[in-house]
Amino acid sequence: MSTLQNKARIIFHIDMNCFYASVEMAYNPDLKGKALAIAGNPEERKGIVVTSSYEARAKGVKTTMPLWEAKKLCPELLVMRPNFDRYRAASKQLFQMLADITPLVEPVSIDEGYLDVTDVQMHPVQIAEALQKNVLDTLDLPCSIGIGPNKFLAKMASDMKKPLGITILRKRDLPVKLWPEPIETMYGVGDKTAEKLKGIKITTIGELAKADRYSLKQVLGVNGERLKNRANGIDPRPVDPESVNEFKSIGSSQTLPHDTTDEQEIVSLIHALADNVERRLKRKEAAGRTVQIMIRYDDRQTVTRSRKLQTYIDNADDIKQIACDLFFQHWNENPVRLIGVTLQEAAEKAHIAYQLDLFTYQKEEQKAKLQSVVENLSKKYGSDTFKKMDPSEGHDIRTSFQKDFLDDYRKK
Repeated sequence: MSTLQNKARIIFHIDMNCFYASVEMAYNPDLKGKALAIAGNPEERKGIVVTSSYEARAKGVKTTMPLWEAKKLCPELLVMRPNFDRYRAASKQLFQMLADITPLVEPVSIDEGYLDVTDVQMHPVQIAEALQKNVLDTLDLPCSIGIGPNKFLAKMASDMKKPLGITILRKRDLPVKLWPEPIETMYGVGDKTAEKLKGIKITTIGELAKADRYSLKQVLGVNGERLKNRANGIDPRPVDPESVNEFKSIGSSQTLPHDTTDEQEIVSLIHALADNVERRLKRKEAAGRTVQIMIRYDDRQTVTRSRKLQTYIDNADDIKQIACDLFFQHWNENPVRLIGVTLQEAAEKAHIAYQLDLFTYQKEEQKAKLQSVVENLSKKYGSDTFKKMDPSEGHDIRTSFQKDFLDDYRKK
């Protein structure tokens, strides 16, 4: 094996601090030092906070908090609507600056990404300091940089000091810097996973690192072993500049026992296939945002049709509805031999940014209004009139970044 292959990796995770609010402050310096929130529909009581400045956060203002609650906590709060074109332009400039350092840049969302600087001929801390200063001087935007031997440790490091932090997290640092931290602070551990881990007496990252693999797999499946490895500083994933163009898919298909035009039989099969897709999504802790239906007729002619969604989905009910709509929209009423249901553009939930943007905050506004209507009707007609959405089952506000512009920085 060559020396190059044995060479320890040096990975950066760049995380912009309060990105939307910081961009607005760079655009209008009079906003600096003030409590600022970016929110949808500032005029409405049900507006939702997209992000906020550190001055607002110090008063308790949080992302996805209703605007009325934020203003109650921070009466002097300034509120602005999102300007996504402005944020996108700043993001493009940022990633062009990263690409000037190394071609090994992997955008993760509009305001964060990974760099592999292993082969850059300069000390990692000097690279980080120069990059941080360049971003601040050129764009007037603060960022934090995590440095580690892999993506997971670099990501955890970037969260340790904000704003304008540079933090190194090596494997030998884990017992002191990482293991004492609460399990819910670990990247990749959401509320439901944290709850399951606490159910088997795992409350810190260190306890996860030392936990029995079999017990973890019993509770979390394959994700349990993956999380244990990461808690021990093991993460072999490369920094992949092409990941933004990878559209992974999770699907299920089945040949019918006989060619059929029976709509009830077809719908039953679509529902069963959607249930299979949901099970696989849960195993992989993933979600996707394009539903595809495949129809193969008795003459073996095959057609595929898909629908791209604004946000990621991960449950069978949504997949069933869209797959059935697609089927009946495109079925020519000839006998069907095989049906396939696939959720495309799938990604692990841990990699889907928990951040609202111009394209999704409006949907969350509508969801809040819908929930209010449902609650009112339930009071009038009874609690069983509608099936309530349970946040613990993944229906809470969890929106996605828009990936389709994340390679803009390559375009001159």
